[in-house]
Amino acid sequence: MTDTGPVEDPVGEDARITSLQQRLERAERDEKVRIGSTKQEPDDGSRLGNRVLAELIGGLVGGAVIGWVLDRLFGTAPVLLLVFLFMGIIVAFRNIIRISTERPKK
Repeated sequence: MTDTGPVEDPVGEDARITSLQQRLERAERDEKVRIGSTKQEPDDGSRLGNRVLAELIGGLVGGAVIGWVLDRLFGTAPVLLLVFLFMGIIVAFRNIIRISTERPKK
């Protein structure tokens, strides 16, 4: 006899079991993020916010530094600093408006 044990008929997949497995996996993933064993990926909103902040700070600081350096070179006290600072503000806001009007990628 070559009987190796009881043989069960294969049962088709049950939608409830599949759904339960998916919910369990999602709950385990959320729990890992909650306790800190897994990093949560930033969503698109936080990336966009960081990008806008970088544009704003970069425009202000870049304009101020360029204006300050040119003021030191040419000896024109605060004139070029103010001109380039305002130019940096204008460029930063232009970039922020351009970022905010982009169509989201899907």
